[in-house]
Amino acid sequence: MFTLDHLVIAARTLDEGVDWCEATLGVRPTAGGQHQFMGTHNRVFDVSSAAFPRSYAEIIAIDPSLPAPPHARWFDLDDAWMQQQLVRAPQLVHWVARVGDIEAARVAMLGSGVDCGEVVQAERGTLRWRITVRADGRRMRAGAMPALIQWDGPHPTDALAASGVRLEAVSAAGEPLAAVLAGPNGRITLQSPSPKA
Repeated sequence: MFTLDHLVIAARTLDEGVDWCEATLGVRPTAGGQHQFMGTHNRVFDVSSAAFPRSYAEIIAIDPSLPAPPHARWFDLDDAWMQQQLVRAPQLVHWVARVGDIEAARVAMLGSGVDCGEVVQAERGTLRWRITVRADGRRMRAGAMPALIQWDGPHPTDALAASGVRLEAVSAAGEPLAAVLAGPNGRITLQSPSPKA
């Protein structure tokens, strides 16, 4: 059984992502940092609710101040089709599921025919985690099938202030992925872009 950990919203640039978040959801996130090994950076904000405790949203973009990694970036960020979608606006692209034993969960997914990639170690500031990443950087089933994460220490929501936005519903049964958030600007439905034909 998967527990939703966070939503991934990709943007062409981080500034565009933050501006979009303020205009769309009514909050301007300031927490976040760099992922040196992926050449990306992010901003995060709490979206915890009774239905989705300890959950947050991540706005992520390629960081032009970091060297390009020797491998594909996560969440299809290097994909030309995805970059075309992000020219229009930031997009909900993926979700990440929190698990207690990431190796066992990965094997179980493989057993059901889903290759979520290898488990890699990652860190940002004081946060440490393990996450599944495919070598090709691809999202599974256009983002509807989650990446897996296991936190080794504090969870981001432990240090995040309440944002005023809460996650009410997620639909990941098929494609596309969709999420309903409620906050200062009312109830907003985000949907991942339709996959390539």
